[in-house]
Amino acid sequence: MSATLAGIGALVLWAFLALLSRLAAGVPPLQLTAMSFCVAGGLGLVMLALRGQLGVLRQPPIVWLHGVGGLFGYHALYFAALAYAPAVEANLLNYLWPLLIVLLSAPILGLRLGPRRLVGVGLGFLGTVALLGSGAQFPAGAWFGFLCAVACALTWSVYSVTARRLAAVPTEAVAGFCAASAVLAGAVHLAFEPTVLPDARQGLAALLLGLGPVGAAFFLWDIGMKRGDPRLLGTLAYAVPVASTLLLITAGHGALSWSVAAALVLVTGGGWLAATAK
Repeated sequence: MSATLAGIGALVLWAFLALLSRLAAGVPPLQLTAMSFCVAGGLGLVMLALRGQLGVLRQPPIVWLHGVGGLFGYHALYFAALAYAPAVEANLLNYLWPLLIVLLSAPILGLRLGPRRLVGVGLGFLGTVALLGSGAQFPAGAWFGFLCAVACALTWSVYSVTARRLAAVPTEAVAGFCAASAVLAGAVHLAFEPTVLPDARQGLAALLLGLGPVGAAFFLWDIGMKRGDPRLLGTLAYAVPVASTLLLITAGHGALSWSVAAALVLVTGGGWLAATAK
């Protein structure tokens, strides 16, 4: 039960990912990725050193490729999505990842889809159509942000599904993945982006990201998925896009239009239907 509660804690933290990302607006996406992972990885490595567990970082190359590729790839794309596209719409597209997990479980893990799961996936697709085909006038560059949002949903779904093949990797190794992601993001940032000196608001947002949604959440989710009830966590995950979207709207970073409301119902409802199918 405690492991499942840890997974629920990760879901609560992820509900704040979009809002904190918007509070850091103005910081280039790769720089924000580097800053957030620097906090998460730095604290994680200090904790490992104090507990004498740095040896858990000795993992095969495939484990590092999976961990760093998933964490760095997802967040770099996510921060780019919110930087270039309207926050509410980009955030909802990102939350196609639970549906994609259901869809990819068949070819990757050999799990049966079944008609109910396929209907759920179809509803999620209709939610995307409602969101992007509503006739709304999006700003220039928004479609690049939307593509980044879809790409980050695909990245996180592949990372999550394939994680089952690496269940023996200790949770503590996530600290190393975060640190390596910070270094990689920093190097790519210096090569392709201008550096922005964060103001107090941006710096606080990056710190909170590193402590919560981009930090502790990974450790909690790893514990929950490996030792908790993945069925319950998978079902509860569909409350995250609702909470995340409402937080954005309440903070003034978007409006609850009919297309957003329809997409929210279709994406969340489709995901729930797929997750609860027998």
